[in-house]
Amino acid sequence: MLHRRRALTGAAAAIAALGLISTLPVTAGAQELPQAKPSVEMPAGMLKAMERDLGLTPAEAKARVVNEAEASKLAPKLEKALGSDFSGAWVSGATAELVVATSDRDQAAAIEKAGATAKVVEHSLGELNAGMKKLDKAAQGAAKDAASVWYVDAKSNSIVVRSADPAEARQLVADSGVDAGAVRVEKSEEAPRPLYDVVGGDAYYMGSGGRCSVGFAVRRGSTPGFATAGHCGRVGTSTYGYNRASQGTFQASYFPGRDMAWVAVNSSWNPTPYVRGSSYRVAGSRQAPVGSSICRSGSTTGWHCGTVQQHNTSVRYPEGTISGVTRTSVCAEPGDSGGAYISGSQAQGVTSGGSGNCRTGGTTYYQPINPILSSYGLTLVTG
Repeated sequence: MLHRRRALTGAAAAIAALGLISTLPVTAGAQELPQAKPSVEMPAGMLKAMERDLGLTPAEAKARVVNEAEASKLAPKLEKALGSDFSGAWVSGATAELVVATSDRDQAAAIEKAGATAKVVEHSLGELNAGMKKLDKAAQGAAKDAASVWYVDAKSNSIVVRSADPAEARQLVADSGVDAGAVRVEKSEEAPRPLYDVVGGDAYYMGSGGRCSVGFAVRRGSTPGFATAGHCGRVGTSTYGYNRASQGTFQASYFPGRDMAWVAVNSSWNPTPYVRGSSYRVAGSRQAPVGSSICRSGSTTGWHCGTVQQHNTSVRYPEGTISGVTRTSVCAEPGDSGGAYISGSQAQGVTSGGSGNCRTGGTTYYQPINPILSSYGLTLVTG
């Protein structure tokens, strides 16, 4: 007990030594702070958004921004001073007053003196973080539906485990060895997922093997996806993105005869109006006249440019004749298939095939984008 008292006294002394007289411009707890509120300049759009999204008055929004800035300075100092008895910090109320939790009530007065509201709790932040590590380890071998999200919640002084199956979640907690009294299980249908962008020219991989390139992001009604070359896959072929994450499935494919297809992507993928390596947003799909400059982005050779030589060309591949493609002086190589052809900000088509390579030059053909859109009822994603 004597050792504990010495530790408390030392922590209080540390707080005093840090000079933590309140710099917060509003009242913290029951303590009246005499300091005047600093003024703050906020962009009009930001102020309006805070009023709309947080339900604040202009005065509350400005006070909140000031207080949050001051709290971000004071909280780390209190954490350092309180050491192993620090149990977290957060801001509360419309104007964001700082609250600091401690697992030792004898430190509450020092916290109040420093300018924050004190909250005495059972578990230190270190204890809760140690529990999180145990849960992280246990979750590696647990059922997928045991938990979707878990985190330390300083406000409730607990580890929150969110799960669609609370019974499985409680089993996970038991298997981890974490004190069940420090855990709160919440039923939740939340299903987090990574989010990736669909960008023209990026690589994608077929489930059966091989690599092609994304043409342009499209939508069919509310279903997102991308246009690409038909020879890359058949209906039902699964795809994986540039990062090998599960991506989508071929919904339609036409080859030979034409060389067109589209892939519907899953909810982890977000369609964008961009082509890899360009800051241009795709604005539309007006056909460029013969002689126009045109550029292509593909996952093997990146960007290469040339000119449009002829529209409505037929070309014989080993698999059969392809009609209605456009001939260009742009080079391409295997893996560039399906990639985006663009002229200025106007989408032109997806890479089909050709001859030569990008070391010695060559001729390449693209399947125009507009027949793909009209054939499959697709809408080009534009910015």
